[in-house]
Amino acid sequence: MNHKLKVVVIGGGSSYTPELIEGLINRYHEFPIAELWLVDIEAGKEKVNIIAELAQRMIQKKGFNIDVKVTLDRRLALENADFVCSQFRAGCLDGRIRDERISLKYGMIGQETNGLGGFANACRTIPITLDICKDMEELCPDAWLLNFTNPSGMVTEAVLKYTDIKAVGLCNVPVIMEKGIAQIIGAGEGEFIMQVAGLNHMIWVRKILHKGADKLNLVMNEILNGNDPLVPANIPPFEWPKDLLKDMGMIPCAYLRYYYTSDDIMKQEQAEADGEGTRGEVVKAMEKRLFDIYKNPDLAEKPKELEKRGGQYYSEAACELMTSIYNDKRTVMHVNTRNHGAISGLPDDCAVEVSSIITKSGPLPLNVEPFPDDTLRLIQLMKAYETLTVEAAVKGDLVAAKRGLILNPIVNTGTILDEALAETVRENSDDMPQFRWILEQNPTVNRAGE
Repeated sequence: MNHKLKVVVIGGGSSYTPELIEGLINRYHEFPIAELWLVDIEAGKEKVNIIAELAQRMIQKKGFNIDVKVTLDRRLALENADFVCSQFRAGCLDGRIRDERISLKYGMIGQETNGLGGFANACRTIPITLDICKDMEELCPDAWLLNFTNPSGMVTEAVLKYTDIKAVGLCNVPVIMEKGIAQIIGAGEGEFIMQVAGLNHMIWVRKILHKGADKLNLVMNEILNGNDPLVPANIPPFEWPKDLLKDMGMIPCAYLRYYYTSDDIMKQEQAEADGEGTRGEVVKAMEKRLFDIYKNPDLAEKPKELEKRGGQYYSEAACELMTSIYNDKRTVMHVNTRNHGAISGLPDDCAVEVSSIITKSGPLPLNVEPFPDDTLRLIQLMKAYETLTVEAAVKGDLVAAKRGLILNPIVNTGTILDEALAETVRENSDDMPQFRWILEQNPTVNRAGE
């Protein structure tokens, strides 16, 4: 890869793309990108054109020679690509909102990466991702796929198990945690090492190494005293059970509140849905405001308003990952990759989210000390849920889906699960073709109102 680089963004009309452009511009001296292809679907045509115009203004402001191309033809874009960034949302935000509302209707937490909503999102997303990989195997077999399409861990696992594509999954949660820790200990970027391990949206900080000492207890005490800058912008303030954190000796990511304080979160989400709306509805309104800002012909930089989105730093991480692979920088980053023994007690071939050394050959996951038994059991339970969900998404297997959902601690079981799962499949029939056989065999299971 000693030529000028071609980067393809699947889901180029995402509101996060200006951050990606900013990251590419900031790294132009070490990541010489020549072509940036923004790919979207017909429904996203207006948004991707707005993003492309903003991208061109940002690049022109810096005086760089990067050719920005827009297309609805994915195969045209993928030919001879070096890096492919996946950031699309299958079913768009309306799909997310539908998932949240169905979950809440049946008394479950409405979440886009976990529980019933995470299952639905995975089943919409994984088949599309595997189709993208088939195109890549033909048109750019040596390219790296950087996946930050949610649910990132399950999508990455599907790619690793069912394709030959070189893939790495990304999430902004460990990046936000790292920046928060830097703030607490007063360290600059690259001046300390944070080691995390777990699954996507289910990680714990195990070590914080700074100036020859482990600062984990110092940071934990700050969090317990109310100073917690490790939480993403889209998560309302909350308090961890103090005795739990002290006894664990680890710092959980904010998404673990769904397990440690499930009933509290359920009540909070229901109140929000009855008020300003579900998170998906809030994001939809926020995106409308962002794109109104992006249309400004005088805007030539990433607007501050983008930082209010929950996915802040996704694109920053993607740019650093591409740069690290391209230059064999051996940077320590926190990514979704094959376990390969990094977490004891999980299969070697499953996808985990762990601190890894990023090389030209991809991530080298760092082994982590064994988890406490209770935490390991929770991780194993959720990995079984993820594995079965991936199988259901690929094969259209509703029994595998139900087996996986039964294991998930934030999913209600019994008749209520049967009803919720049937409604999820019914309402997603256009976006889950692998389950259409169920609707054909059960003509009474139709869309609501039909």
